[in-house]
Amino acid sequence: MTKNEIKNISLSLFTKYGYEGTALSEIAKRVGIQKPSIYNHFKNKDDLFLCLFEEILEEHIQQVEQFVEEINTLSSEEKLKHILLDTCNYYKNHEDKATFLKRAMIFPPEHLKHILNESFLRSEESFSAILHAIFVEGIDKKEIRQGKIENLIMSYFCLIDGIFMEFSYYGKENMEPRIQNIWENFWYGLSG
Repeated sequence: MTKNEIKNISLSLFTKYGYEGTALSEIAKRVGIQKPSIYNHFKNKDDLFLCLFEEILEEHIQQVEQFVEEINTLSSEEKLKHILLDTCNYYKNHEDKATFLKRAMIFPPEHLKHILNESFLRSEESFSAILHAIFVEGIDKKEIRQGKIENLIMSYFCLIDGIFMEFSYYGKENMEPRIQNIWENFWYGLSG
């Protein structure tokens, strides 16, 4: 139980104050343990931060994989749209995790930057494999125009990243009509 409490409190503090602004002593204080007790679960602050980062990425990929199994009979357009909406809902319903990821990727601790980037790219590879299959199927069924699959995947990631950032600017309550409009234009480019 304590390990999960440490992770939950750490997520909240890292999200609010960033890596540099979060001290292990403050985490321990809020969990109600002594600082040395954290070392029973994590080697150091880096280990804790990286653990959170990787778990959040893995959780999202697992959710997408499970979701894709549930929607496997839909058209490629519906699959891509549903994955996009599901990803948006994940970020909307897990605002702390989304903010943590955003902060870690945009303002990473300098000494962890390469590790975070490698971890993110591994996660993106898993997501890319899912998207690759959908794009191939869509092209084969003539639902999606011919194009280099890697470029289509890259465009889809840019779409998600853009929406991810827009949550910060416009708030989650204002995003639904924007996402619909963005999707319609994106799909027009894919199917045209």
